[in-house]
Amino acid sequence: MAGGSNNVARMSPRQRMINLMYIVLTAMLALNVSSDVLNGFSQVQEGIDRTNVNMTARNDVQFAYLQGLYEENPAKAGDAYARGMELHKKSQALYDMMETYKVEIARKADGEKGDYRNLLNNDDLEAAAATMLNPATKEGGKLRKALGDYSTFVCGIIPDTVKRNSVRSMLMTKDSPAPGSLVPLPWEQRMFENMPAVAAVTMLTKLQNDIRVAESEALSALITGVDIGDVRVNELNAYVIPNSNMIIRGGKYSANIVLAAIDTTKRPDIFINGSKLNNPNGLYEFVPGATGTHEFSGYIQVARGDGTLDKRPFRSQYTVIEPMATISPTMMNVLYAGIANPISISVPGVPMNAINATMTNGTLTRNGDTWTAHPGKVGSEAVITVTAQLEGRSQSVSSMTFRVRKLPDPTAYLAIRGADGNTVHYKGTPRRISKAALMSAAGLGAALDDDIINVSFSIVSFTTGFIDQMGNVIPEVSNGSQFSARQIEQFKRLKPGKSFFISNIKAKGPDGITRDISPMEVGLN
Repeated sequence: MAGGSNNVARMSPRQRMINLMYIVLTAMLALNVSSDVLNGFSQVQEGIDRTNVNMTARNDVQFAYLQGLYEENPAKAGDAYARGMELHKKSQALYDMMETYKVEIARKADGEKGDYRNLLNNDDLEAAAATMLNPATKEGGKLRKALGDYSTFVCGIIPDTVKRNSVRSMLMTKDSPAPGSLVPLPWEQRMFENMPAVAAVTMLTKLQNDIRVAESEALSALITGVDIGDVRVNELNAYVIPNSNMIIRGGKYSANIVLAAIDTTKRPDIFINGSKLNNPNGLYEFVPGATGTHEFSGYIQVARGDGTLDKRPFRSQYTVIEPMATISPTMMNVLYAGIANPISISVPGVPMNAINATMTNGTLTRNGDTWTAHPGKVGSEAVITVTAQLEGRSQSVSSMTFRVRKLPDPTAYLAIRGADGNTVHYKGTPRRISKAALMSAAGLGAALDDDIINVSFSIVSFTTGFIDQMGNVIPEVSNGSQFSARQIEQFKRLKPGKSFFISNIKAKGPDGITRDISPMEVGLN
């Protein structure tokens, strides 16, 4: 029946879309996001916008149908119509509230003429926080409270426990920890802090979609609650209800094509692009080919009581997007031979256990949801290829080429005790150290510690050079990485303000290569 409880009952495909968005958002906070990913959010935004337009039209039809029931029989439909009026107003008010936030974020990012449908600074990380997390206005908290109040109101209308719990979960705004943290963060902070403008606008559009879906469920419940057996149906309309308007190439498009009001004893005939649909329940499925936005149309044919045929046309569209994957080295945009290179691999909308990856010029190992690349030959390229299980078959999703380099030369240092008692790395002049700090050092170390890659090297040998009173350099050879006894004796003879050199430093890295590294000058206070 029109607005029946089975119209928007299956939420799992939609949940998959939401999961896709959160995966990409998490990756964006941890990685340097490319413009392709930000443009992908614009495509998702446009897709959800179209869904919102369809859902708004669908809800308007449902509300008009409820109004028709009230006009036909005010005694039976009066209470449902009054609650429907209140639902319609609350839904529109909350929807408009989010629309205002989207406009404000766009203006914060692009200026007074900013348009959230065409963001120029779509990677702006301040606009969303400035709009929603301003401590003076607390708009994020207001939105959170408004969603909570709306959820309570809508759930009070829906009698079906499963659907009520689904709507409550969809509108939930509870605190939760950020990835890698155990401390719960407020919902509004998780949603809008450090969030690119295009992502924040997309999330608000998704919330608007949640409002339309919740409104639809509540209207369906109100209509079902009225004894429509006593009310004559006076309008027929055809609808296409897709599980999702966004499809990964290679995935399946799925949609229900139904009449708003039907006779269960007489199933209508459905014609799409001139061909009859051979599914009595109106389920239309196919595997799309080319990417982009596509349309299809047709009509539903039903027999009237007098034997004549009534045709109701319909038209819908869907968008096919290329499969996307993120392959990002955790440390840099190159791979280093001789060490384990952490790699992050994910495919939006695909669970991690359905993703596989291979690598040329090296090996790629997996531990749970994390990957480690061990490249082979230095100077050659390594290609990582990602595949995913889609619709029961393996499909190549994406690949990325990396340059394989040897580890850079490390920097020599003395591990000395600082004024606070903690060990610090002294890397030579112009900074000077005390004689006591020098005497606290056991030997020489070397490492890469530039906060991009952090790798320790082992010192094989080195030579110290001391200048005597005649200006001659007195060399002393180390005991491996440790100072020799003769070097320590020379340290004891050093006077304040003097310097000495450490040269001929040989260091061995985890790649097994022994290399000569730059000398250092040690100056005393």
